[in-house]
Amino acid sequence: MIPEVHKRPSPPRELTILKHLQIRMNLPHNSRLRIDQLTKGFEGEKDFFKRLRKQLPSNAIILNNLLLTYNDNEFQIDTLIISENNIAIIEVKNYEGDFYIKDGDWFIVDNNIEIRNPLHQIGRCEHLLRKLLQQLGHNFKVTAYLIFINDKFTLYQAPLKRNIVFPTQLDRFINNFSSTLFKPQRNHQRLVKQLASRHLNISSNKKLPEYEFNQLIKGIICRECNTFLFSYNRKYVMCKKCGNKKTVESALLKSVDEYKLLFPNKKLTTSSIHEWCKIIKSKQAIRRLLLKHYKQVNYGKYAYYITPEE
Repeated sequence: MIPEVHKRPSPPRELTILKHLQIRMNLPHNSRLRIDQLTKGFEGEKDFFKRLRKQLPSNAIILNNLLLTYNDNEFQIDTLIISENNIAIIEVKNYEGDFYIKDGDWFIVDNNIEIRNPLHQIGRCEHLLRKLLQQLGHNFKVTAYLIFINDKFTLYQAPLKRNIVFPTQLDRFINNFSSTLFKPQRNHQRLVKQLASRHLNISSNKKLPEYEFNQLIKGIICRECNTFLFSYNRKYVMCKKCGNKKTVESALLKSVDEYKLLFPNKKLTTSSIHEWCKIIKSKQAIRRLLLKHYKQVNYGKYAYYITPEE
């Protein structure tokens, strides 16, 4: 019932792009910091999901990584748990260290640097999701929770009676959902389909560093150690650093996926992939692979390839 893309946490698209760019260009300092931030956040989401799956019944309705919009207002939800008459929005934070709240503002203890108030973020999501549900014809109660997953996190002067869950409270919080076990009805199934169909694959709010095809280092990347492959024969490519060995076909397909991710507005052509992969000398081999896995549009020098679903 739950679409594959939402069954478990997946790395943010922004993080995936930045990691690819990190290998192929010199990233600015703020982008390198962003990779660390997104990686830590994703690790927290995975940790929380493992605990949910361990403690909740197998038929619990859990959606992950929803990117939605209401009246042109984009909002992202880490985890959504649907109960019989209620929906829980869960924002997971993997903060580490000591923090404090003063007059509603959040600060890091060590340096008194102010951070963005995460309660404002979940409050906005709660409001927009409630409006979207009304638009879709549902009357679920919506409650938002802020989860701190890291046991090395401390928050001083935390407000009482706010939906904040600390690491020591996680087990009790998750177990509370077990008491709301129910058999999903048609309205729950309809809601899952509606939310999944409205999920946005690309956020309009993410700011990536500027990059162009010509400025990026070309080649096939080893997925084990993130270095460029230099050795190949007709069947295999091999990494000289870690010894990882892949078929030419699987390595090329990974490179095609990377090219499509980094350049969604560029046409997929034999020449572009030949230049992108660099070490594969045979354009014929690349063309055969594209014909095998994609649909050709036009012929000759105007030919390009699209996925069969396009």
